[in-house]
Order: sequence, then structure tokens, then C-alpha cells
Amino acid sequence: MRTNDLSPRSQQRANDSHTSFTFNSISIYRIFILTLALAMLAVGVSAQEVYRKPPKEVLDVLNAPITPTAGTPVAPTAGISPARDIMLLAEGVRYPPISDVSQPMLRLAGLRINPATNGLHRAPYYIKLSLKRIDDGSERVIELPANARISFPQWSPDGKRFAFTNTLPNGIELWIGDAATGKARRVEGVRINAAFGDAVQWMPGSKSLIVQLVPANRTMPNSSTTPTGPNVQESSGRPAPVRTYQDLLKTPYDESLFDYYATSQLAFVDAETGKVTTFAQPALYSSVEPAPDGEHLLVARVKHPYSYLLPAFAFPREVTVIDRTGKVIYKLADLPLADAVPIDGVPMGPRSYDWRPDRPATLVWVEALDEGDPKRKVSHRDRVLMLRAPFTNQPAELMRIEHRFNGMQFVEKGGLMFVRDYERDRRWVRTFLINADKPIDAPRVVWSMNAQDRYNDPGTPVTRLLPNGHRAILQNGNYIYLNGAGASPGGDRPFLDRFNLETLKPERLFRSEATSYETVVALLNNEGTRLLTRREALTEAPNYHIKTLHLTGGIQQGVSFISGSVWQVKSTTPLTNFPDPTPQLRGIKKQLVQYKRADGVECSFTLYLPPDYKEGTRLPTVVWAYPLEFNDAATAGQVSGSTQRFTSIAGPSHLFFLLQGYAVLDNATMPVVGNNPETVNNTYIDQIVMSAGAAIDKAVEMGVADRERVGVGGHSYGAFMTANLLAHSDLFRAGIARSGAYNRTLTPFGFQSERRTLWEAPELYAKMSPFTYANKINEPVLLIHGEADDNTGTFPLQSERMYQAVKGMGGTVRLVMLPAEAHGYAARESIEHTLYEMLSWFDRYVKNAKPRAATEQRAGK
Repeated sequence: MRTNDLSPRSQQRANDSHTSFTFNSISIYRIFILTLALAMLAVGVSAQEVYRKPPKEVLDVLNAPITPTAGTPVAPTAGISPARDIMLLAEGVRYPPISDVSQPMLRLAGLRINPATNGLHRAPYYIKLSLKRIDDGSERVIELPANARISFPQWSPDGKRFAFTNTLPNGIELWIGDAATGKARRVEGVRINAAFGDAVQWMPGSKSLIVQLVPANRTMPNSSTTPTGPNVQESSGRPAPVRTYQDLLKTPYDESLFDYYATSQLAFVDAETGKVTTFAQPALYSSVEPAPDGEHLLVARVKHPYSYLLPAFAFPREVTVIDRTGKVIYKLADLPLADAVPIDGVPMGPRSYDWRPDRPATLVWVEALDEGDPKRKVSHRDRVLMLRAPFTNQPAELMRIEHRFNGMQFVEKGGLMFVRDYERDRRWVRTFLINADKPIDAPRVVWSMNAQDRYNDPGTPVTRLLPNGHRAILQNGNYIYLNGAGASPGGDRPFLDRFNLETLKPERLFRSEATSYETVVALLNNEGTRLLTRREALTEAPNYHIKTLHLTGGIQQGVSFISGSVWQVKSTTPLTNFPDPTPQLRGIKKQLVQYKRADGVECSFTLYLPPDYKEGTRLPTVVWAYPLEFNDAATAGQVSGSTQRFTSIAGPSHLFFLLQGYAVLDNATMPVVGNNPETVNNTYIDQIVMSAGAAIDKAVEMGVADRERVGVGGHSYGAFMTANLLAHSDLFRAGIARSGAYNRTLTPFGFQSERRTLWEAPELYAKMSPFTYANKINEPVLLIHGEADDNTGTFPLQSERMYQAVKGMGGTVRLVMLPAEAHGYAARESIEHTLYEMLSWFDRYVKNAKPRAATEQRAGK
């Protein structure tokens, strides 16, 4: 049965539309429309503006030199040679011009493809590259082609060469560099197909690479503006819940374009001679993984039929083992379209498939035992399987897992592996240690903890690149190493532990000092006594250092732990000397502030004060936040981040308000606490209002905030929070909501951590949607959104409709749509204009706001 979702007022208007008008009523109606149009012109303005710039103080920081990096955000150690003797330093482009960001883009099956290059649209790139020797600090600049746009280099397993791509206006080249000479050369006749992302990797032995090429002599599909018929979708009545994905296929022509751009030709490239040897038939290879023996490859091929509701990762695919000629040796799986996967569930069949890094050609993968449905009551949800070459026997079951599989890593020796599972109702994660060569041995529980418990996080195992090109956990005797954030009530203090695989006990080797923030980037020897670190402090720009450790207070016997002994730093040698790019920011003051909200839950924010702040002055204040859900108050109250980090401001950051005389309550925690994840959001509104009020009260109590001049802002789910706070409280004078979703009926199969569907909890969806309460948003709100937002759920339509709702109900609202921008903003012009809008909005409605009437409600509406 179809239900009507119109409001009573809208329903009345709908009913009125069927009424027969008389001449007089038509005239009155026309006058009403004309009057309404004139009124709209008086209160609402729509126009395309030119890009504007923020104040000079902001531009000076935006234009500051960029510091080279030894890794990427995803792989921060990628620049360290496997031989641990050289560090690659790359300099990127912080803000590409809008001409880059607005290049042609095909939005196909969840991918964004630049048709001119046959690579990903808006792929990050670097413009300078150098080699720095770790032993003596000497540095050699690598000569790159003119107007270079290179990927971050990949080291060969032996550390003697590195490879990278260079994007031209009409394609993507392959380059290979020599670590000894620092010379790089282009491989002739190679055009990389990077439609699926990474398309270049080293083969075991470091003699060659396997690449995905643009096929020769391919034929562009014909396009026609004349339809041949309607585009039709049909469902057979089988439940198929789906998230609100973006960039999906829409027509048969889209399917043809996807086939054209995503199909690649596999090839080997000789690293010495540059000889290219193609093999296997062209196909849509979503993944290609060489076995450690270099003779087998595990490939996944996407195939028809496609979906218009799901991205490519859910399309049917065939997973096979092939040899170096492309011959199929073993079929692991023939996976159907994953259109019936339950929300928060997993597909049936093999998944998380990969090679064992410590064996020549042994597959490991995971399969569901609960039909992929998290709501099914079963004794075990998953199992881990293994199969050795020549793949003629039945797979061996290594382990049955009680809860959902959450990851696995192999130690480099002895068949040992860590396997994690995750219990979603408790948000609980367990890590087991098993021996893949002796599966009959009972798994040992290594860690069992709340997944959100930062204070007790043991850290992440340190890995290394093996000669066969695969990564495994670095092992030294019975020890591995754990690199952790070191969260504590006083803030993060990163650490390195040595962990005994027999006793399962850790031993602290290094911990960052309380007055700085120092992370371990890499171990420079297997013993863990020589480290490469990255250190920064309040007035100290981030730089790389070499630290030597030694054992004191006891006698070391090999690598064995001696009771009573303590590891200490013996020496520290600077490796880089990057200068402070923004000395004008050193006067900024910051401190960690902790407090309790009304229900006793611990909260915190980092208080930032302007460089010229005078003690006792009350300032206009910005609260910037992002709400998170927790099962208990203890983990909700844990502190994250560090006040000892070097202050840097980049992108459309709210911290730029500091340069205009504001105080900023950064990362003001907005915990939503409930012991039942199914219903935790039932009190979402009450809890965020309570948290926001507590943050303001604390800042006012400290004498830094002016209660009459506080604004709130957030990005994505933080924007959703912002709109809700404006709708359900009078705590703030204005708000900034960037790239948010405001009408939850448009995300009907769940959002964030909400598990229930719209039809299971219609009242909740309405209550949590600030769109529903647009008539109550009587504070000015600035909405900003990228016109090409690619994030699940945050369609640009969300901000457009929210603007219309607030405007229609007489609110003060401004909508800024950024051309060509995705969920995060990239172009220099977009960044500058966003900051201009943010600063102008709060200057007008927060900094220079007049005091409210004493009788005006403060806590809620």
C-alpha cells in the first residue's frame, strides 16, 4: 500500500490543485503568484559568482611552501627502500587549479574516469622527487620530464629500482628509476590503463613489472542522442536493499563506455631492457596479484550483467589463477551480482582472497557460514580456507570464526598468522594467533577489546616487503613489533613495542616524549634498535630523525627480555631539516580541555586561541565537530589527538578563523551513547544538543568564549549535526554545513551507523532529518556542497533541497555549489572561495551579531 508522505499543508495544496477555479479566483491566484515571485526576488538571490579570495592573512598561509613527504596518506612508509638505506621524498601539489579538477570526467559504475588519460579523474600527483641516503643524509634530485605529474614511486622488492607513472594530457606513461644513480627513464610504447586505480606492480625477483595497458586497436562505442527505447529495471520480488551510491551506470551506452575504458591488456615489462610482453586476453581486470613464486597470478575479471543500482565492486566477477601465458589453472570463484547482500552483511562465496606471503603459491580466502546475514543466529559466521598449488585438492579449513571476519596478516616465518573477528552488537574486536601449517592447534586469543577503546589499543604490527614482493609482519626470533598511537587521557603519545609471540607480552621500546609528537616511520634493523622517526612539536616543524636505542639497567641476552631492564634512546640524528613554512602560526595557543556534559559523559575539545590573544578576552567562537556513536560512556569519553603537534592549517580548514580573531573549539566531541546499537540514535538529538551546550558552557567558564557570539560548523555528518543543532536549539548564532545530507528518507536503507531502514523506524528518520524541521531553523545557515559529490548518501540534491526548505520557510540561508568538486574540495579556487564564504558568513552573523533578548531561549526550541 502506498502511503502519502506530504505534510498536511502540502496535502491541502495538492487537494486544492484539483479545484475548479472561477475567473476571480484565477485572478487572485495570479496576483498571489506574482506577489510571491516579487517577494522571492526581494529575499532570495540566485546567480553564478566569480571565485572570491579570503583575506591576505589566510592567503599567505594557503600559499606557504609544501613540505616533501616520504609516503602517502594511505601508505606513510612507501618511500622507505626495502633495503632500508634510501628514502624517497616527493613534493606534491596541495591545491591543483580548477582547470585540473574540472577536466572531463566519466562517472561509470562508481568510478570516475578521465577519458583523455584513461586513468582516474583527480588522481593525486607529485611534481618533484629526490633520493636521500639514510646513512649520511646526502640527497640527489631525480630529473623528471617537463610538467611532470607522477604517482608516488613503488620500490622494487630488492630496493634497487623504483617505478612510477607520469600522466600526460592524453595518457599515462611508465617510468623506471635506478636507486644507485638516481636516473629515471621512460618505458617506450607503454600506455597504462588506470581506470581501476593501481595498474603497475613489481614482480617477485625485482626483474620485471606487471602492468595493465590500454588495449591496442580498441573501438570507441558509438553514441547517439536519439534513444532506441526506454531504460528499464525490474526486480523479481527478492529483497535487495542498497545504499545510495553515486556515479552509477544509467544506460546501455554507459555500459559500453565502461567496457571500453575499464578493459585492459596484461603485460610484463622487463625492468632492464623495457621489453613489453603481453599475455592473456583483454578483460576488465579489477585486481591482479602475482604469487610469491612469480609463476602464478590471481586475477579477478568483472563481467556482465551489470547493475544500475550498484558500483563495479558488486558486479559479477570470475576469480581465477592463471599462469604467465594467461592459461587458467584454477577457478576460485564465479561470483554473481552482489545485489542481495543484507545491510552490514557480506556476499556469499570466496572473499578477501590473496596469496600466502610465505609460500610459493598458496591461496587463502574467507567464506561466510551465515549466508552473509548478520542477523542470522549461527555458531560461526565465517571460515578461513587455504589451498596449495597445484590446486587439485580440496581446500583446507584453517579456522572457523564466531563473529564476522575482520582481517588477517601473516608473520614472515613459521606459518603464523593473525586473524581478527568483529562482533557488531558490542563493537568488539578479537585477534587470534594461529599456525596455518598446524590448523589443529587451538587458536590463541591475543587481544580482545572494544574496537573504539583507544587507550588500550595494542598498536599495529610492523610489516616489511619480502623479496617475493609480498608484505608480511616483520619477525625477529620470537618477536614482532607493534606501532601504536598511544592514546591517553593526556593526548596521543605514539609508541613502539616489541611483542613476544610465545608469551604474548609486549615490551616498550620507544614512546614519544610528553612535550612533542614523534611517530616511528620505519625500523632500520630487525632488532628494532635503530629507528626512523618523524618528530614535531608546538614550535618545531615535522622532520625525520634516526634514533638508536639501547638497553639499560640489565644485561641483554640476544633479543631476549631481561627483567628490570629499560629501553632508552641512546642517540638522535636529524635526517632532514625542513623549515617552518608558516612562522606566523607559531603564536597560536592550544590546549586540551576536558569536561562533563549533563548526564556525566566525559567530553573534550582542543581549544585554539589566535596568535595575538590577550588573557581574559572573550572572543567570537567556532565549534567544529563530528558526532560518533559509542556503546558505553567510558570509551565515549576517551581523548583523541595531541596538543603537542606542530600547528599547520590547510584546505578549507575552520582553523583559519583563528587568523580573524576567533577562538576555535576543535573536535568538540559529540558522543551518541547507547548500549544497543540498534536504538542508539533514538536519543541522537538530545545528546548532541547536550554535548554542544556543555562545550559552550566550558568555554564561557574559561573566559574565552562570548556566549552571545558562538557559531557551529561541520563537514558531511558534521554538517548533518550542524543543521540539527540549529533546528533543535538556540545555542548558536549561525552555522556552516558543508557537504551534508539533511533528508534521511533519501538514504532509506541506513546511514552512518544506523542499521534500521526507513520502514522499520519511520519516526526516527523524520526526527533525525533537519529537513523535517526546516521551519525551526531561525539562525543563519551557510550550505556548501561540491556539485560532483561522490560520497554515498550526500548527493548535491540534499543541500539544494535543504536550501529550498529553509528559504521557503523564511529562514536566512545561503547555498554555495562548487563546480567540479567532490565530497572533499581540491581546487585552489574552490578552497579560497569556501574560506571566503565561511569567514564572511560568521563575520556577519557571529562576530558582529547583536546580543539576543534576555528572554530568548538558549537550550532548546
